[in-house]
Amino acid sequence: MPTAVSQLPPLTNPELLTVKDLHREEDLLRNPTSFRTWWAAINTTREAYIALQKIEPSPNWPEDVTALLGPLATPLARISLQRLTYLYEAALVQFGSSFKLWKSYLNMRMSFVLGKLVVKKKAGGRKKFPEMKDALEEEQDNLEEWEDSLDPIVGWEEWKSLVATFERALMWLPRMPRIWLMYLSIFHHPKCPPLLAHTHARHTFDRALRTLPPSLHSRVWLRYLLWAERKGGTTTAHVYRRYIAIDPSVTERFATLLLEPVNAPPRPLEAAKLLLSLARKAAQGKYTSPEGKSPYQLLEAWIDVVEKFADEVGLGVEDTINSNEAIASSNGNDLYDEDEDPVSPKKLNIEKIIHRDGLSVYKDQAGRLWTGLATYWIKLAEFDRAKDTFEEGFKSVLTIRDFTQIFDAYAEFGESLISGLMSRLENEDDETEEEAADTEQELDAKIAEFEELTDRRPFLVNDVLIRRNPNDVQEWEKRVALWGETDEKVAETYTRALETINPRKATANLHRLYINFAKFYEEGGVKGEAEPDLNNARKILETGTKVNFKLVEDLAEICNYDEAIRVMQRATVVPKNPKVNYHDHTLSAQARLFKSLKLWSFYVDLEESFGTIETTKAVYDKILELRIANAQIIVNYAAFLEENKYFEESFKIYERGVELFTFPVSFEIWNIYLSKFVKRYGGSKLERTRDLFEQALEKCPPKTCKPLFLMYSKLEEDYGLAKRSMNVLDRATQVVADQDKFDMFTIYIAKAAENYGLPATRAIYERALEVLPDRQTADMCLRFAAMERKLGEIDRARAIIAHASQFCDPRVYPEFWANWHAFELDTGSEDTFKEMLRIKRSVQAQFNTEASYLAAETIAAKQGTRPAQEVEPQDAMASAEKQAGSVKGFVAAAQTRLHAVNEDEAPTTTEAAANADEIHISDDET
Repeated sequence: MPTAVSQLPPLTNPELLTVKDLHREEDLLRNPTSFRTWWAAINTTREAYIALQKIEPSPNWPEDVTALLGPLATPLARISLQRLTYLYEAALVQFGSSFKLWKSYLNMRMSFVLGKLVVKKKAGGRKKFPEMKDALEEEQDNLEEWEDSLDPIVGWEEWKSLVATFERALMWLPRMPRIWLMYLSIFHHPKCPPLLAHTHARHTFDRALRTLPPSLHSRVWLRYLLWAERKGGTTTAHVYRRYIAIDPSVTERFATLLLEPVNAPPRPLEAAKLLLSLARKAAQGKYTSPEGKSPYQLLEAWIDVVEKFADEVGLGVEDTINSNEAIASSNGNDLYDEDEDPVSPKKLNIEKIIHRDGLSVYKDQAGRLWTGLATYWIKLAEFDRAKDTFEEGFKSVLTIRDFTQIFDAYAEFGESLISGLMSRLENEDDETEEEAADTEQELDAKIAEFEELTDRRPFLVNDVLIRRNPNDVQEWEKRVALWGETDEKVAETYTRALETINPRKATANLHRLYINFAKFYEEGGVKGEAEPDLNNARKILETGTKVNFKLVEDLAEICNYDEAIRVMQRATVVPKNPKVNYHDHTLSAQARLFKSLKLWSFYVDLEESFGTIETTKAVYDKILELRIANAQIIVNYAAFLEENKYFEESFKIYERGVELFTFPVSFEIWNIYLSKFVKRYGGSKLERTRDLFEQALEKCPPKTCKPLFLMYSKLEEDYGLAKRSMNVLDRATQVVADQDKFDMFTIYIAKAAENYGLPATRAIYERALEVLPDRQTADMCLRFAAMERKLGEIDRARAIIAHASQFCDPRVYPEFWANWHAFELDTGSEDTFKEMLRIKRSVQAQFNTEASYLAAETIAAKQGTRPAQEVEPQDAMASAEKQAGSVKGFVAAAQTRLHAVNEDEAPTTTEAAANADEIHISDDET
């Protein structure tokens, strides 16, 4: 057996010591217990080797030989290993328990066997030990890597010697975790000899766990688990099982490894049991997934395993049936569950597990669970069982999303069967004629089943919606429509709907089911081919009258169709105590039915259509007596009497209506009443008509009295006196709301001008200017000025416009100033125009606030009269003078002056030019 290079003794190796080393040896002999002397000698020898290594030429050996020898490819490396080993061994004789010395020695031996360590960049600072899942990923990335290592066959003696050195170090320092970790890192080396990398490595990991304290076990387990993952097979399973017993956080990682092992076939049964156990514990709150998965996501991962490895994981149909019977007969109190034992070879009852742990817990994921179970049976080629599963899923899901999942999977399954049979028919050479005929027959049957499934889809969707809310009337009506012209199914659906729906929880229009069902019998079925069955129709409606509907109106709808007037008379019988609150829902609908205005409206319609005038009047009077009438009932009653020539009675009904209701409801009744009365009598009963108008206006609020005043004025104008008409309009200008006063004054002024001429309107204008708001005052002033101008009163018109100017900001109301500008161009002089400009500047200064300025700019920009970004001229006076100077059509003020002005009284041009707006105060005023 060859001897390791590092184990050659000094007597057989003349190059181990040289003449230069004598002085060092003498110092070591004189001071054998001085650690510093030994450490200095070791460092000197190591540094000398490093220096010589830099200048040593590369060996002349082939590259493959150099790769085999690795760090020992050169004579210098081999002799340096011997010399350093000699020094370390001699030092350890003196300091056998020195951790520093052993660590340095082991690193040196590892560098000559494992090769050069690749240094990786790591984040600075020591961090707290993370969760095992994260720690495994970090450790996987941080595992040591070496370059130019020694071949395990050529350098077997050196590998064995390195392991022996670690064993000796651990004999001296068994509690040092760093030495253990250095030792364990050897087994992760890709060239570690097989004799060391398997059983010996496993024993070494176990010894480390037994020797080191529990607080350091996590660091050993990191290397142990990663080593087991690389080995694969039973080694991975046994090591992970041991660790999961103390820390189940890596169970999900273990399950993934079992499904995708390194050097062994997958173990889906064990992985499925582990995932099932985690899903159950997570649902109970006993486990939290380190990957952030919810309990349902863990169960879904289990379903994925079941679907992929159906044969290895689950039981067949017969075994499933037997297992279900055994579970039904057992008491179910067993503490041990084989379904969660990964070591047990017993397969799983997939159907039972999905029902118990899936469908009963995660009802909102029923679609995925049913499709998963069906897929499992499809993978086992149990197609009939798969179809039963799909059908059972259709009958249990409550949402359209779950139904769509199941239906799509079912349709895809049917298409796959059809495509498989069609591909088999294409290969007819491999089949006999009888087999081909059987295949065609089976294909026809599968196509018929697929078409039937497609046709059933609307019914299945309707079943889901009805199952989710059995009181949904609209879905029951859709169900009836789906049956089309099949009378038996339509009648069956109506009957089932009326038996199922709870009237107090039903959606809108429950009464329509009773009515439509009765019409179904009355019209002889859907197509009308059967004989009408009025007795059944009447029984259905009679049953509907006894149903406690949520709304009284629904019950009234039912009564409207049951023997018409007779039923109405019976339904509207007033009890002994008519003081019943219609909105008291603690009472039944039947007890409050007599106060249903909808029912009385039906009753009145029937009486108007089939009854007499007297009976109709009696019904209307009963409605008024119960005080449930609205304004429409009053109008209808009066219109009915008017149609039958009962005019005075019609007017009495209007009067009863205005007594029952207040404004604004009574306004509509007054409006119709007065128009009807005026139309009927005109001026023949003028005093009575005036009394009616006065009664209407007495309580009418200002915002609604304008039409009545206009009607009153029209009456006086047509049948009375013009003076009274003007008095009515004058009253209206004082009573109507502010927003209606301008219109009322406009009408008043127009009527006054028509009856008395323009001069008579001055007093009305003046009163309007006192009453109207500022903006409307300006408009009224313009009209007033136009009227004065027509009369030739130019100065009065100018004064009125000047009065209105105080309310009009030039930037907000440019049209006002444009009118004044045009007025001055037509009728003014230079002085009046300048006065207009002065007033304009004064008003603009008055309104010159930031808010008004911004408002003016915005309005002007919107109207397009001025760009929003236009800059005001800095000198407003200069701009005004320039504007005055550019006006055409003016004559000099001296030419239009009415009287001469003394030279002493005339201001000088210089003074006027200096300040045209200067205010002169006399001596008396000071």
